[in-house]
Amino acid sequence: MLSVIRTREWAFPVPPARREVLRATPEADLGKPPVLFVPGFGHAAWVFAEHWLEHTADRGFPAYAMSLRGHGASAPAPKADLRAYAHDVAQVAASLPRRAVIVGHGAGALAAAHALARYPAKAGVLVAPVFGGPSTALRNPLICLPALFGGRLRLSANQLFSRELPSSQGRTYAKRLGRASRKAQWQLLAGRNPEDPVGDPPVLVVGSPDDRIVHDSAVRKVARRYGGAPLLFPGMGHDLMLDARWREPIDAILDWLEKA
Repeated sequence: MLSVIRTREWAFPVPPARREVLRATPEADLGKPPVLFVPGFGHAAWVFAEHWLEHTADRGFPAYAMSLRGHGASAPAPKADLRAYAHDVAQVAASLPRRAVIVGHGAGALAAAHALARYPAKAGVLVAPVFGGPSTALRNPLICLPALFGGRLRLSANQLFSRELPSSQGRTYAKRLGRASRKAQWQLLAGRNPEDPVGDPPVLVVGSPDDRIVHDSAVRKVARRYGGAPLLFPGMGHDLMLDARWREPIDAILDWLEKA
């Protein structure tokens, strides 16, 4: 397997951490690549286990969902940074039996993009990608302002889901959210573009023009960076994998993977 050596990684290695990884396997091995789902800040593996994990396995793809350090059932990591999150993604992907497809959501898409510069993925999928920078803070001042002073990025059900999802279900999901480390939040708001993917894998960008967290123009900008146009699902919220019409984006992603 191709390896990318970086001096900083050797001189200042990322501390090891226990990582939560959930999985669902198809009934028969069809030779399809494993799909690794990476949740965004405050989210954990459960957001994919709710719908997308089993659905992906039913489509014949071995499916895995991880929690970044400090999230879900992974080890606590109050001082983790984006480099540590990207390291987690690359390490979990490298542990899978075949070259994986990395699917990152939200700020997890930024961690996935950094991991794609280190791990030769079969393909990459960036869902509702939050690549940070000043535009993120300006679009969501009430969410981002507390993070500038060490608080958590606060996300409500109204910001995450469409009106099609029952409000009680949306509130239940929102209450399960945790937080990323302070340093990682600061780095997200500062904005640092990832390097180009190693091995030039195909990259698909997915989003919604009605996303209240990331503007449609930001999604299109990320798609242009990877040489394509985004696949958009009007009427859906930021957390496409939990929203009422969750089947539409994951089926479109898997259809694309079968042709990529």
